[in-house]
Amino acid sequence: MTEPAPLAAQRRELILDTVRRKGAVRVAVLVEQLGVSDMTIRRDLDVLAKAGSVEKVHGGAVSTSGTTSDEPGFETKFTLKSAAKAAVADVAAQLVRPGSVVAISGGTTTYAVAHRLRHIAGLTVVTNSLPVADLLRPSGADDGATGPTLLVTGGAPTKSASLVGPLADQAIRSLQVDLLIVGAHGVSERAGVTTPNLAEAETNRALISAATQLAVVADHSKWGIVGLSRFADLSDIDYFVSDDGLGEQARTVLGEQVGRLILADTQGA
Repeated sequence: MTEPAPLAAQRRELILDTVRRKGAVRVAVLVEQLGVSDMTIRRDLDVLAKAGSVEKVHGGAVSTSGTTSDEPGFETKFTLKSAAKAAVADVAAQLVRPGSVVAISGGTTTYAVAHRLRHIAGLTVVTNSLPVADLLRPSGADDGATGPTLLVTGGAPTKSASLVGPLADQAIRSLQVDLLIVGAHGVSERAGVTTPNLAEAETNRALISAATQLAVVADHSKWGIVGLSRFADLSDIDYFVSDDGLGEQARTVLGEQVGRLILADTQGA
């Protein structure tokens, strides 16, 4: 019988949290902790390794924390930290005002935010995310509903379904937006906000230059992760939206450097 997807996703979240906390984990330990078979754990590690979240070694897995050029695919990232992403998205959506122009970058957390913007009156959305564009494009149904006006940047797609490159950058530089909502592969005190994709970093910089205000949406698991390319310093951020799983050290650093730190309540979500 096929395992329900939510159960597998929750188990992989627990495995990933364990690896990030301890740096490494053995298959035998996970079997005992999670009460599943050796084969199930190995399949979970295969999925996480394919996403670039862990590195498989003999008998277990080790963390890939530190500088990385690995870029997980959109579908894989979408299953991780789903509850935290939903809580973050609920809060971030409250930053958007009717009648404004909002840019939404690629990423699964920004996609969750976009879900919550579909019925805000008079909204114009600029995006380089193919999933966001598909979500917000007019359905053609004659139900009286009118979604946001949608502007797609164009460009070449990445593994995470973001449009990047010179065409995207040129289109973005001709625009002015009120608020940019951008996701992150990693956030740290030393490196700022990072992504493993050099072209995506450049496109994110173009989006930041076009925006009056910058909101970064990133659940607590992104803290301490460093991607290959920085696209924003912490001091550039007007709003940093995360969840209440964020550690005290991260809260202190972000509280001192960003314009406003907002933590979503995952318990009440």
